[in-house]
Amino acid sequence: MVIVPLSLSIAVLRYRLYDIDVFINRTLVYVSLTLMLGLVYLGSVVTLQYAFRALTGQVEQPPLAIVVSTLVIAALFNPLRRRIQSFIDRRFYRSKYDARRTLEAFSARLRDETDLEALNGELVAVVRETMQPEHVSLWLRPETASRVRQAN
Repeated sequence: MVIVPLSLSIAVLRYRLYDIDVFINRTLVYVSLTLMLGLVYLGSVVTLQYAFRALTGQVEQPPLAIVVSTLVIAALFNPLRRRIQSFIDRRFYRSKYDARRTLEAFSARLRDETDLEALNGELVAVVRETMQPEHVSLWLRPETASRVRQAN
């Protein structure tokens, strides 16, 4: 009974079956996002209730505190999710973050470079670094074909 779950977990982790890394990534993002939004909601409801009680002198719970807190949470959701996602990508998925930075740097160099041979070498190096394929080759169209088209 123990060998089946053990072999399944080894297969999932070793061969990246079922995209478990995506599942872990999303779990980390949404668990931390839920905790942070819950704490912000609780803190804002309590703070606003005390503020409304001090201003109005009413003892019963004002519904305006809940409405304002809900609007604050709705406004914070996407920016907070993006920040948490970028933090998790930088911290745990460094190769993805580095690949994006490498491609951005290559696109900046691409605008300034005019030598085709230098671009060929840089392009192959960037593909090797970011994608890490087993083999990289770059095929270019023969120059004679492009010169014939330019002449016509």
